[in-house]
Amino acid sequence: MSFRSFLPGVLCVAGLLASSPAFATVNVITTTQDLASLAEAVGGSNVKVQWIARGDLDPHFVDAKPSYMLKLASANLVISVGMELEVGWLPPLLSGAGNPKVQSGTSGYLEASAAITPIEVPDGTIDRSRGDLHPQGNPHYWLDPENGRKVARLIEARLEQIDSANAASYKSNLAAFESALTSKEAAWTSAMAGMKGSNIIGYHTTFDYLAKSFGLNVVGFVEPKPGIPPTPQHTLDLTALARSSNVKYILVEPFHNGADAGPISSGSGAKVVTLPSSVGGLTGADSYFGLFDTIVRILTTGA
Repeated sequence: MSFRSFLPGVLCVAGLLASSPAFATVNVITTTQDLASLAEAVGGSNVKVQWIARGDLDPHFVDAKPSYMLKLASANLVISVGMELEVGWLPPLLSGAGNPKVQSGTSGYLEASAAITPIEVPDGTIDRSRGDLHPQGNPHYWLDPENGRKVARLIEARLEQIDSANAASYKSNLAAFESALTSKEAAWTSAMAGMKGSNIIGYHTTFDYLAKSFGLNVVGFVEPKPGIPPTPQHTLDLTALARSSNVKYILVEPFHNGADAGPISSGSGAKVVTLPSSVGGLTGADSYFGLFDTIVRILTTGA
């Protein structure tokens, strides 16, 4: 069935759902598995959470499938990363779903980036010559656990707004999440103490918030510019930099080609490690806490 022939059916479904009685639970759709984990922690039994972008795939690129429109058609709350991470696929999905309750600007739509202070906001003219820059800054902010805390607070406030009857439950769930996060952060910081000050190379800018949080120094990237494949000359230059800077790790996401980092590793002694960049990215990273448990284990053991 073609997208065009499927769309009227989606709109019909959305119209029927819009006239349905008040929800027994809040139907939350998040763009990523990270946001889904945070929404589940805060919402508890009062929410049903589904997500769109798989954690082991690049969230910049998602096919706008009709099945995703069906999810959005029945949503009471949509939570996105924001900062134009989903700009290529979320707007057409929201438009095709035909659900007026979750369009941008309504109480049923929440950009989680509103909670955080972005890093790497570019200045000057932004065009293709600079690669795939995000005008509002680096959107991978969930990889700083303190930003996870801020996003959880934002989600709690919005759930209270649209489902005030369960406000006490949301407050209690948030308090429990924050308490657990504080304990986890202490354990992660202690485990990573020996890594503080280490020089690393990223494939993309994905792990820059993580590096800032744990005191790692990012000295370069496999990509010469965001979203641009490495050239032979860039690889040679980066290899020399890695060698002179005593780079410990080259961090690669599950969806990027680790072979691109191979020559840099061979020429410098830096080890290529695959890190999950999202919940669901690797085995063990099955929750927001599990994501950082897995990252810290890999960075402290090299495996």
